[in-house]
Amino acid sequence: MTQIWVEVPGGRLNVLDEGAGPPLVLVHAAIADLRSWDALVPHLVTAGYRVVRYDLRGFGASTTDDVEFSSRADALAVLDALGLERAVLVGNSAGGRIVLDTAIESPGRVVALVTVAGGIGGFDGGGTPEEIALFEASEALESADPPDPDAIAAMDLRIWVDGALQPAGRAPAWIRDAVREMDAALYAPDRVFGEPIPLEPPAAERLDALTMPILAVAGTLDPTTSVLTARHLEANAPNARAIVWHDVAHMIGMEVPERLAGTITAFVEPLSPRT
Repeated sequence: MTQIWVEVPGGRLNVLDEGAGPPLVLVHAAIADLRSWDALVPHLVTAGYRVVRYDLRGFGASTTDDVEFSSRADALAVLDALGLERAVLVGNSAGGRIVLDTAIESPGRVVALVTVAGGIGGFDGGGTPEEIALFEASEALESADPPDPDAIAAMDLRIWVDGALQPAGRAPAWIRDAVREMDAALYAPDRVFGEPIPLEPPAAERLDALTMPILAVAGTLDPTTSVLTARHLEANAPNARAIVWHDVAHMIGMEVPERLAGTITAFVEPLSPRT
């Protein structure tokens, strides 16, 4: 494994690069950092892929000044720093939105996309009344001054790790503990995130431009918006396919890393001929 720092305007990104073969670039969820891929990466490397992952600005070890920035440009900066002309982009949750946006803005850099419980910019999948109440309670916790990191992490575990309508503690303890640590750290008083510049028009209005192969993976234990979003992508992007699993929630790469790795590699193998 090689760790490098990638300098971007107003910030610095922590990047891990390991393995050899066709490149896969992993973008994490907004309740975690690149460590959320720890269980998945070894399976992808063993399967013969070069796996690159990085902390988004303000997450994990990456830093930023309080500046406006493009998450799409940051993703391309990682590719450029590693000499990667094109790659398969894999995004979990908010990372899914970022990889979709990057592919719309720079389609020539993207071989294919995999979204894992991923979002779509500008698309609201809705939710049940119970889920919406939890989302509103979560927003209230995050907007408190000062925020309570432990309370926010507990709510995120309930919604995203166990699943909003699932029993508390459903997910394995190691996953809950790992996400709690990553998530609570995001609300430290000195944490700076900058101001992401949204893609305009948003991806939801431009899905027909996503002509590369896309695989959208979602779980029914997740809030209902996750499956609805995957199905929406399947229905509206020209070359997209959705897979729905009934035993996982939001952090699929942590819950079933071997299964997800096998699904990704089966999808990518025909697209990335080895030289």
